Amino acid sequence: MARISPFMIAPPVIFAGLAALFYVGMFREDPTGLPSTRVGQPAPAVTEVALVGHPAVSAEMLTSGEVTLVNFWASWCPPCRAEHPKLLEMQAAGLRVIGVNFKDTEGAAAQYLVEDGSPFLAVAFDPKGRTAIDWGVTAPPETFIIDGDGTVLYRFAGPLVGSDYEQRFKPELDKALAN
Repeated sequence: MARISPFMIAPPVIFAGLAALFYVGMFREDPTGLPSTRVGQPAPAVTEVALVGHPAVSAEMLTSGEVTLVNFWASWCPPCRAEHPKLLEMQAAGLRVIGVNFKDTEGAAAQYLVEDGSPFLAVAFDPKGRTAIDWGVTAPPETFIIDGDGTVLYRFAGPLVGSDYEQRFKPELDKALAN
């Protein structure tokens, strides 16, 4: 009787395991989205260091009784620049938008907001990205919808533009504003 080597069995077993993982992954609710551990939880603290020329973010701003957006951005980030007109539009419509500038230089960030306009009620300056880590931000831009008592309702990774904005972010924002 011939003995079968474990090295002959391992590749098909590994392949079957990976195929099963991929198959299960295809049926996730939102295969393009990254889950956020912050949704349903109180919003984490934001650094009290303000970007020069802008008010600092206070804890009270996140628990103001009104829906607030917290947008993580950087001046060197092309998708952040692409979503900037939408943030200005939302601010002009009366939405409270707080900015967290991270992994940026203070001069470049401040100059960008002077040149293109600031949609932000207040801007935190987080050059080392510590606040971004606390919020679970993976890369800019990311925007969080916070309800009036400071609970994170939704996390949107990516720029607020196009059909992604219309089909994913806007319905969540409308739902938050209706409550």
